[in-house]
Order: sequence, then C-alpha cells, then structure tokens
Amino acid sequence: MNGKPLLCYSIEAGLACSAIDRVLVSTDDEEMARISREAGAEVPFLRPAELANDQSPTIDTVVHALRFFEGQGVVFDAVCLLQPTVPFRSAEDLAEAIRKFEASSADSLISVREVPHIYNPHWVYEQDRESGLLRPAIEGKKRVTRRQDLPPAYHRDGSVYLSRTSVILEQHSLYGASTVHHVMSQSPDVNIDTMDDWRAAEQMAQQAIIEKEKNI
Repeated sequence: MNGKPLLCYSIEAGLACSAIDRVLVSTDDEEMARISREAGAEVPFLRPAELANDQSPTIDTVVHALRFFEGQGVVFDAVCLLQPTVPFRSAEDLAEAIRKFEASSADSLISVREVPHIYNPHWVYEQDRESGLLRPAIEGKKRVTRRQDLPPAYHRDGSVYLSRTSVILEQHSLYGASTVHHVMSQSPDVNIDTMDDWRAAEQMAQQAIIEKEKNI
C-alpha cells in the first residue's frame, strides 16, 4: 500500500511504542517472514498450516505463539495484538491504550470508536420473525426519545487488542470476564476488508506524506 507492504505499517507501530517489549509476526509464509524481519520484527517460527487457513481463530494463533515462548522459558504479562488490516495507529493512541490497560485490573482492553447517535442501540429495532413487527433491540428499558439523553455507545474498530497472558492461556479468550476500552481519537478510522477500503487507505497514506513534506 503506497509502496510499502501492508504488514509493515503494524510492525512499525509496534516498534515505535516503548511500552511493547518485543514485536512478533506469526505467519506460515516465507515471503511474509522475510518482509517482517526486514521491517524489524521477530519471526522465530512459521505458523503451522492448521492455524493458517480462512477458518483459523485468532486466539489459537496467539496461544501458539505464547506456548512457543514458554518452551524457551520466556513469559509475558500481556499480549498486544495488532492486526495488519488496520494500518494506521498513532503512537499516541497505542501508548495511551497500554497505559490505560496497565492502570486497570481488567482482563483486556479493546480499541473502539463512538457509534453515531442514529445507530445507537437504543434507537435500533429488530424485526420479530413470527409477527414481522418491529421491536426495540434493547428491551426492558425506558425508551430514549431525545438524542441528548442517549448514553455513549461504541463499536470495536480492530486497531488494538490487549489481553493478559493468563486470560489467554487459562480461558482461551482475548477478552476474559472484564474489558476496558480506549477511544481511538488520534488515528484515522481505517479497517481494510475490500478493495475500496484499500484505495481509501492508500489515499490517506499519500495525503499524510504530502502533509509531512509541507511541514518540513
């Protein structure tokens, strides 16, 4: 993307954050391993094929990496998962998310964006399968009619997942029983799922370079 492998954006974000001790890439692909090492990440193993298909759960990949390091006598207190499909994370957002997680007693932290008020779950309706009638998605609560009274609502944006190692290994979960959040206020909202997403992200990357050159 914009002349750089997509994977490298996440590697660079991890390397730029002093709160992250080691940056690891888990891959089954030799070329991705080479690119990752050249970008500064560790690739101490190639991921088994059974953990590298379209149905492979992310949690299994993380557990595999932790078990590998356990075998070397290396134990981490937590894991920060940075998915390559979310390339733009500011150092400020990543550092603040880690600070918030460290200051909490929660099992995990996820990065989020605020949901526009028109999509707030208090204003969302579902269709009853039998009657075809609409019903509030959140039932059993007093209906909120004014925008000003809506409680804040957030959606997971996929930028940052922080989980305690004990939760990952003992509960086989990236979330555990308690989750805090960090609102990604300093980073563009980009999650690449389609080619349209790719083109929009590439335009952002190009514009960022132009702005940087202007300020030099």
